[in-house]
Amino acid sequence: MSAPHFRKADRGDVASIAALLAEDDLGQHREGAPLQSYLDAFDRMSSQPGNIVVVGVIGDEVVACYQLTLIEGLSRGGARRAQIEAVRVAARQRGAGIGRLALQDVEKRARAAECGLMQLTSDRPREAAHRFYESLGFEATHLGFKRTL
Repeated sequence: MSAPHFRKADRGDVASIAALLAEDDLGQHREGAPLQSYLDAFDRMSSQPGNIVVVGVIGDEVVACYQLTLIEGLSRGGARRAQIEAVRVAARQRGAGIGRLALQDVEKRARAAECGLMQLTSDRPREAAHRFYESLGFEATHLGFKRTL
């Protein structure tokens, strides 16, 4: 298998990204909105500076994705943060190192944007993902809270 090429997603990738989001156990219960909802969200995100979706492609197939948002802040001496969301690898491609390549791509982009910190959240049931992130040097340093509106 060849390694994926990571590039900024375009509107034509949105259906494939939505499929990746819906593919896992948690996504099966919270994804599945009409495609137009995902397209509208993509358009809004694309209009925000420092907010991109990246896809990993092999040939013409989207096999991975993530969202990277650059966040300006005052804490940590005014450090810019790289917020990572929606990291997904196609089920049949898992275990082939694509996730590791995706996070290496994140780090390359974060360093180029002069970020001082990369951060992400992961749902508690995703224990394998937690081990994966820890293997890449991420530390579970905070307890996160969310509130659905």
